[in-house]
Amino acid sequence: MKLIPILFLALFTLLLFNFANAQTTGGKISGSVLDEAKKPLDGATVILLIAKDSTVVSSQLVNRDGRFAFENLNDNTYLIKATYIGYKNYLSTNVVLSGQKPVVLPAFVLSPAGKTLNAVSVTAQKSFIQQKIDRTVVNVGALISNTGTNALEVLQKTPGVQVDADGNITFKGKSGVMVMIDDKPTYLSAANLATYLRSLPASSLDQIELMDNPPAKYDAAGNAGVINIKTKKNTIKGFHAVLGGNYSQGFYARNSENANLNYRIDKVNLFANIAYDEQRSWRRLEIDRDYLDANGNTTSSLKDISYFRPTNYNTNIKAGMDFYASPKTTWGIVYSGDISRDHDNSPVYSLLYGQNGGLDSTITTLNTSKNKFSSNGINLNYTHKFDSVGRELTFDLDYIRDVSGGNQLFMNNTYLPDGALTNSTTLSDDLPSTINIYSAKADYAHPLKGKAKLEAGVKTSYVNTDNAANYFNVVDGVSSIDYTKTNRFLYKENINAAYVNFNKNFGRFSLQTGLRLENTNGDGHQLGNAERADSSFINHYTDLFPTAYFSYNLDTAGHNVLVASYGRRIGRPNYGSLNPFTFFVDEFTYFSGNPFLRPQFTDNYKLAYSFRSLFTVALAYNYTIDVQGETIHRSGDVFISTQGNIGQQKTLDFSVTTNFQPTKWWTVNLYAEVYNNTYQGAFYTGYLNQSEVTFSGNGNNQFTISPTWSAELSGFFDSGGTYGQFVTLPKGMLNAAIQKKILNNKGTIKLTMRDMLHTFSPSGTITNIVDARASFHNTLDTQVATLAFTYSFGKTTNTPQKRETGGAESEQNRAH
Repeated sequence: MKLIPILFLALFTLLLFNFANAQTTGGKISGSVLDEAKKPLDGATVILLIAKDSTVVSSQLVNRDGRFAFENLNDNTYLIKATYIGYKNYLSTNVVLSGQKPVVLPAFVLSPAGKTLNAVSVTAQKSFIQQKIDRTVVNVGALISNTGTNALEVLQKTPGVQVDADGNITFKGKSGVMVMIDDKPTYLSAANLATYLRSLPASSLDQIELMDNPPAKYDAAGNAGVINIKTKKNTIKGFHAVLGGNYSQGFYARNSENANLNYRIDKVNLFANIAYDEQRSWRRLEIDRDYLDANGNTTSSLKDISYFRPTNYNTNIKAGMDFYASPKTTWGIVYSGDISRDHDNSPVYSLLYGQNGGLDSTITTLNTSKNKFSSNGINLNYTHKFDSVGRELTFDLDYIRDVSGGNQLFMNNTYLPDGALTNSTTLSDDLPSTINIYSAKADYAHPLKGKAKLEAGVKTSYVNTDNAANYFNVVDGVSSIDYTKTNRFLYKENINAAYVNFNKNFGRFSLQTGLRLENTNGDGHQLGNAERADSSFINHYTDLFPTAYFSYNLDTAGHNVLVASYGRRIGRPNYGSLNPFTFFVDEFTYFSGNPFLRPQFTDNYKLAYSFRSLFTVALAYNYTIDVQGETIHRSGDVFISTQGNIGQQKTLDFSVTTNFQPTKWWTVNLYAEVYNNTYQGAFYTGYLNQSEVTFSGNGNNQFTISPTWSAELSGFFDSGGTYGQFVTLPKGMLNAAIQKKILNNKGTIKLTMRDMLHTFSPSGTITNIVDARASFHNTLDTQVATLAFTYSFGKTTNTPQKRETGGAESEQNRAH
């Protein structure tokens, strides 16, 4: 069955290739658009005009190599106009096409807007959103309200992206999205990634690439897609810095400080980002459970009320150097470090009721914990450009080491309704963990004749993890090992991959196809102890992941574009999910790993239509087998949460993205989708068959009050839906902000109010539990006011982007 989509894809590509070639007749004019450093201006607009009356014949965006080609042209005399944001427009001399002979023009070299050109002197403004064949590109500088903000705030304004109060990022309603910086892994957990993005000023960002179906160059792991943040690179000699800090007040106070530094001299560019963050939050979780007999009648009930008050101190550093050995060769090294520690005091109150609803007993659990985490990563990268037309070789070597440790103490006391103490137990644990990740990859790009390009690459990675869980029963202050819970889990994994990717333009048609092969080898070993035998498992599997994209310009100007795509993805279990340890929340709630968890595979189909990059509608269908998700099962009175393979998931999704300006001072960005989730498969209670339609949307309004004052109003709404066993209720959030530029526009003060109406309260029910039913309700510390200040000084950055480096992103994401 796996070969059917691959054979269909190959046949479709062959037929399309023959058809497109049959359509390619007539004259051709080609060329390239470069900056003064002779680097391609990816995304520049090229317009073909009739010289006689300046009638527009066609327009297009240049590709990543800066190249363009107009085909199927009649003999005539033409002009070509090239535009790019921040640069002066370029207007060619007359281009004469005669006898259908192809014309290859010398490169158009665009000068920055501050310099003078002999031709046209109009400055072009790049669109906020650009639709490419395999991704959506958001141009950060196109929104004036992004001035003075940070990378996390920019993501909040990006269509289809949601950022919650804790900085967790979802893309088109899916969690687990892979966030990359210049195609480089961030080496950070979700919480620490949010801290890093807050420290990254928007002024250092060039573009944000959104890929819900990434091409073959990227790892096949991850069903939520990829968000790639492309930064600018300082090509001006000298020192540049951005300093920032903020203070937030919710239930508790929070603060963060950061510095972004860059120094360029001769062939060396040094950069560093340093951030410190203190987060104090609050959460109340209520879980109601009814235990049932065989006839569905309630035999007893339990109400769990938990309070979480974590405090986290985090420092992360990202620093590196680029060495330009020659105009064509660059070496780079990047260090990423993260140190965090946290503590929590989380009381749990469990109220147990009898069959008639009367209080039977009360159990109080005092959970105290202290945790520490450190991550150190080093990346060595190399880039060599063989020529100016795009032939390029890159490689990356990565090593990451994560070390963590935790200590917890659980004190449980049971009371009768009259307050009499009937039982008291104390349990403590020590949870050390070490993860080592090694990765190497190489990529090669080779332009071909006829506006085509071939890319290929290889990658290998090796991961070993060592996790221990040491539990102790404490009686009268004396600790003894609890062998029923104590264990140690070792896991090793090797992934080898290779890919090939081909793209070509045929006039109005564009085609990109790719194939990625990944071989996975996993070896898990749970060590035994004095009372429990050891166990082990081995996994070996090899899979193919095809991708295909086809676009067609419905008009010669390229204003109306139709794109169809297909891709296959894999979702491997996180390393921690394979760990069979049991973690305790209270006497009635455990978390447990699942060493038998299988990877999930998803086939993604999508058809999209875009108009002038202002309006996009898309219809998508996703089919997932062995879908992974949180499952809840019952063991006596205890609810155990674990990751499991639920069965199959089918998702039909219709989405709309638009951005427009009702007036010169008001910019609107909207994203909305309606999707149906269906889950089917064998489950604890028999056959699971759940389906529900969900509406979700988010919007952002930016108001330019004056040259130095601006404001924002944003929010999102989710109508609730089904996700495996969980059925969620509606939730939403409304946010507002006002911003003032100061100190000759080098400084910014911003006041933000998040979740103004305090409506974000994730709640719902848990279905398909044997002889039980349950519901949950969260109250979160999301109503938060933040006062932020940023200040930049030194020489400003230029627009060329940083090189794409790093190759261990998917492995690192699975470590947290």
